[in-house]
Amino acid sequence: MGSSFEAGIGLAAVAPFVAAILAPYIQRFAGAYAGWILAIIPASIFLYLLGFADAVIHGETVSSVIEWIPAYGINLSFLVDGLSLIFALTISGVGTLIILYSGAYLAGHHHQGRFLGYMLAFMGAMLGLVLADSLLALFLFWELTSVTSFLLIGFDHSRQAARRGAIQALVLTNIGGMFLLAGAILVYQLAGTWEMSAVREMGEVLRGNELYLLVLICFLGAAFTKSAQFPLHFWLPNAMEAPTPVSAFLHSATMVQAGVYLLARMTPSLGSTDVWTNILVIFGGITLIWGSLGALKQTDLKQILAQTTIASLGLLVLLIGLGSDYAISAMVVYFVAHAFYKAGLFMVAGAIDHEAGTREITALGGLAEKMPVTFIGAALASLSMIGLPLTIGYFAKEEMYLGLMSADWTAILVMVVLIAGNAMLAGVALLVMIRPFLGEAVATPKKPHEAPIAMLAGPILLGASGIIAGILPDWLGHDVLVPGASAILGRAVESHLTLALDFTSLLLWLSALTWLLGVLVYRQADTIRTLLRRFDKALGWTADTVFDIVMFGLIRFSGALTRFLHHGQLEFYLVIVFAALAAALFGPMLVWGGLDWLEPAAELGDWSQRLIMPALAPYEWGVLALAVLGLIAVLIAPSRLVAILSLGVQGTAVALIFLLFGAPDLAFTQLMVEILSVVILTFVMTRLRLDQRDHRPFEDWARDGTLAIVCGLGVSLLLMLVLNGTLDTRLSDFFTATSVPIAHGHNIVNVILVDYRGFDTLGEIAVVMGAGMAVLALLRRQKKPAPAPSDQVKPKRTRKPSKAAS
Repeated sequence: MGSSFEAGIGLAAVAPFVAAILAPYIQRFAGAYAGWILAIIPASIFLYLLGFADAVIHGETVSSVIEWIPAYGINLSFLVDGLSLIFALTISGVGTLIILYSGAYLAGHHHQGRFLGYMLAFMGAMLGLVLADSLLALFLFWELTSVTSFLLIGFDHSRQAARRGAIQALVLTNIGGMFLLAGAILVYQLAGTWEMSAVREMGEVLRGNELYLLVLICFLGAAFTKSAQFPLHFWLPNAMEAPTPVSAFLHSATMVQAGVYLLARMTPSLGSTDVWTNILVIFGGITLIWGSLGALKQTDLKQILAQTTIASLGLLVLLIGLGSDYAISAMVVYFVAHAFYKAGLFMVAGAIDHEAGTREITALGGLAEKMPVTFIGAALASLSMIGLPLTIGYFAKEEMYLGLMSADWTAILVMVVLIAGNAMLAGVALLVMIRPFLGEAVATPKKPHEAPIAMLAGPILLGASGIIAGILPDWLGHDVLVPGASAILGRAVESHLTLALDFTSLLLWLSALTWLLGVLVYRQADTIRTLLRRFDKALGWTADTVFDIVMFGLIRFSGALTRFLHHGQLEFYLVIVFAALAAALFGPMLVWGGLDWLEPAAELGDWSQRLIMPALAPYEWGVLALAVLGLIAVLIAPSRLVAILSLGVQGTAVALIFLLFGAPDLAFTQLMVEILSVVILTFVMTRLRLDQRDHRPFEDWARDGTLAIVCGLGVSLLLMLVLNGTLDTRLSDFFTATSVPIAHGHNIVNVILVDYRGFDTLGEIAVVMGAGMAVLALLRRQKKPAPAPSDQVKPKRTRKPSKAAS
């Protein structure tokens, strides 16, 4: 492939962000057609990425590097291999249909343009995440998925439930982001590179290091929060407060799959150990069963599907933990199958809610006659979710069972968990397919009718794709399974998918047992729901409750800490600041022997020969005398006004010292500060009582005087030690040599402030501006009107108001 074609990999991740910026403007001018126009972006990305398929199928990888921070060897690197290509094609392909769906679902919404922009940014963050090769780039896009999902989940911010769901998702996934950053830094320290393609070849180095367990915990913490593994699963159902297009995209191909992708990507580096296998299999299995039971407990279609997503994520994590060729092959196929049927079913749920006015399966029935195309989409997706033959879900189920055909008791236990989980998911699929559409028609809040074509395209195309992939096992195995599984395991994997049914094989009868149990779950769904809700009621608390308690306690603690530290008493603030200054001055000198001059040593020399008063001119003595007089005036000032003016004398004396000893810039700055102080004083004189003298008890004088003497002594001693050392002129020589040729300035001080320390200077300017604005606000604040005197006579009521008036 040409280098220009490869260089476009980064653009594939950046393009959605550009489209996100333009989305509100496009929606303003295109109106109802905005979804169709913006869908061109993900569709183009899908076609572009599809161009890499031939190379990836033949075992090649394609990379692209953009220099990011070259001074530190940090690049924005991207990699296309079997794993990243499958995820990226799924994200862009499903994303195209989701954008179309969003345009119709939110038609007429006054914030539709903003919503489409958020969706495209969400897509770009996820594309960047799966295409990134650098761990730092992965972290960057990882956090962007958290931020964009926060905006989408809380899109309807007028509802408290939406705000809570958004905050909950942001808190938990950002905690995972911190785990990821820590893990990335540890990997860099151990492997010496940020590139995951290079780290993959250093698995033995990581697994053999004593820090392996810490690295593993960091990456598992990131993956478990993002992919909602038990017990960190509770944020995902609350994310259903987002509009349905968000749920369809988030649950099928984007954020919740990021943790699964991370585990799959790090398998060659961190996998193949007992602790890896045990943790992933145990937590994945618990999550699978927990999510399946949670789905049977719900009656809202979106909540049902959200709980099945938790179960499916647990299943994917379990398969990654097993790590065999069969398990990883099943993981790859199941990821694609899940993306197809889950996105389709969420779109169906949104269409039902949009056209019938409710999502409660207990309040739905007989919709197949009014919404036949929607029913077809639901049926196609549900068949794949059940795992029937001729669907892609069938091959995923067969592969996961095939890898556990062993007499080992652990394999049998895991097989039981998989059969139970798949059976409950099959029963849920039957519920979603049958209850809303078949049976007697039920009156709904809105008269049901078929959804617009933009809302039907997704379920039909995704459902059909699941069937087409199921009847083409050779293509599915050669072009999907093999590249993806080989990229995860770091070695070649063979495909053996076939449509042939062997009735003598135990594998087929295990599948039949799963379907039979699924039908049983469907028939007893109401009873199971009742029992599960009774259990919840008896338990009395959930993980959601614990989260609320923790957050409430955190808020209370932060409030108490703030009140303790920021009590509003300026005097104590200053005491703490100067006490810290004294500790910072004397601490290092005591630790590093800086006070050895108290017992003069040969290496320090004779201080009496060093501390020699220079010969001063009469006017220089005058400036020094002015400073001393200002100091005395501050100490004996009879009022606040005199004390402030005496400080001005001190400041003027300091400015003159700067001017006399070769620092005119500092002198000018000091004079400007003094002038500004006078101006501010002039403004506030009418509002402050400056003619009073502050009474200070003896203990305050002793405390403040001691601090002043200690801090002054510390600064003096530090300066003596600095002057005693050898002057290192490397920095000043650098400024002198580069001031003119690089910064084009002859005034070196100005060049340092404006160029070399430009951001520092900008920060100082911002602080001064902020202080000036605060002073202005205080000066312009209007006085509150005086309250009415208590003895004011109020008018008496002449008659009672009539009952009609009241």
